[in-house]
Amino acid sequence: MSHTVVVYHSGYGHTRKQAEAVQQGAASVSGASAELVEINAEGQLADDGWEKLEKADAIVFGSPTYMGGPSWQFKRFADASSKPWFGSKWKNKVAAGFTNSASMNGDKLSTLHYMITLAMQQGMVWVGTGMMPANSKAATRNDVNWLGSFAGAMAQSPSDSSPEEGPPPGDLETARLFGARVAETAARWTRQLS
Repeated sequence: MSHTVVVYHSGYGHTRKQAEAVQQGAASVSGASAELVEINAEGQLADDGWEKLEKADAIVFGSPTYMGGPSWQFKRFADASSKPWFGSKWKNKVAAGFTNSASMNGDKLSTLHYMITLAMQQGMVWVGTGMMPANSKAATRNDVNWLGSFAGAMAQSPSDSSPEEGPPPGDLETARLFGARVAETAARWTRQLS
């Protein structure tokens, strides 16, 4: 049994939709559970948010990519994670991350690298997508991992789309499969540490 917590910030609702898909994928694994913890508009968690992260087997970070990096709200959360860092509270937990932006690239990889660095500082074990990219001539926009990310799940939502319109189905399916991979990895990892 493994428990995954998806901790995320969403500015307009698109990244929340991606977070929900990651959570659904993680919860779909036999014997696994998953929940969402939202970073609010002030960059803070609800009172029980830190406790939920401490009890998790896996933590999946999520943020939109703004100006080539995570949102300031996510950065505030990351800075506040120095308290669990000081006590090695997240050490040896499984970690992963996802991001969304309006552009196909939009420097999303910079956001994922920020999350990887955060996880490494915390002593966590990073999990990538493990998915081959949809990069053949026959590939379509709604194929799994059409954006071709290995470091974490990426999604793209047009700047003038509502959360109901974006991210597209292929990016949400990528997020679901990614969540399932994180939960499966956490289950294997926690068995080995037991």
